[in-house]
Amino acid sequence: MIISALGFALMSACVKSVSTYGIPVLEIVAARSIVSVFLSYADIKRKNISPWGNNKPLLITRGAVGALGLFFVYYSVTSLPLAEATILQYLHPVFTAVLAVFFLKETIQRSTLLCIVMSLIGLGVIVSPNLQLYNPDYHMPYSWVSIGAGILGAFISAVAYIIIKKLTKTEDSSVIVFYFPFVALPISVILLGSDFVMPTLPILGLLILVGVFTQVGQIGLTKALHSADANKATAYAYVQVIFSVLIGWFFFSEVPILTTIIGGGLVIAGALVNVLWKR
Repeated sequence: MIISALGFALMSACVKSVSTYGIPVLEIVAARSIVSVFLSYADIKRKNISPWGNNKPLLITRGAVGALGLFFVYYSVTSLPLAEATILQYLHPVFTAVLAVFFLKETIQRSTLLCIVMSLIGLGVIVSPNLQLYNPDYHMPYSWVSIGAGILGAFISAVAYIIIKKLTKTEDSSVIVFYFPFVALPISVILLGSDFVMPTLPILGLLILVGVFTQVGQIGLTKALHSADANKATAYAYVQVIFSVLIGWFFFSEVPILTTIIGGGLVIAGALVNVLWKR
């Protein structure tokens, strides 16, 4: 999960960099899918297994859900500071824990409940600068559309993790990873339509890195879900918040405001309570 978190943090940094050159979000999704589908297929051939899997309807659903979630996540990354976008995205353990009760029959422990409460309080602190609506001259630091996209992306990601957890019982991890870009590519190309922007060579390099770093994140995530309950494994993903704060600071000159530090601290503390409770 730590390797996965680093991969996703570097992926987000590349997405944010590419978006500053006017590349549409759907084009970034398509480029990421092209790279990932080749890397995933190469991994499948290395294992000498069939790429099509056993439960094809659920695999296709996982790909479609993943594509939808990726659009919202990328939109929030391109329109919010990297730290804030990442913290919103990594509310997904809260949604995963709740969904796992209904669909995986996992139990919510007291530590997970405490994690949920602390994460929601942290979210409230993060968006609190947006709530000074009584002052007509007050400039909101964040877009509500971007915040909503980040939260929706987190929820859809949680749905994808539940599907992955179900698929790990019948499918090889490489097949699960392969179906994500395999389904996301045609969806993103169709929706992109005539909005395609021809990238220059440096931007093309960044787009390729989006796919490479995503592949690192996906493989780490899928293997982690093989070996732990969904709500426990995904809690480790909060390490990405730290990576994203540092990357945003050094590469985009994004210094987190006080509410982000406090709210993000609550979210990370909740995750640590959830993970370390038994010890």
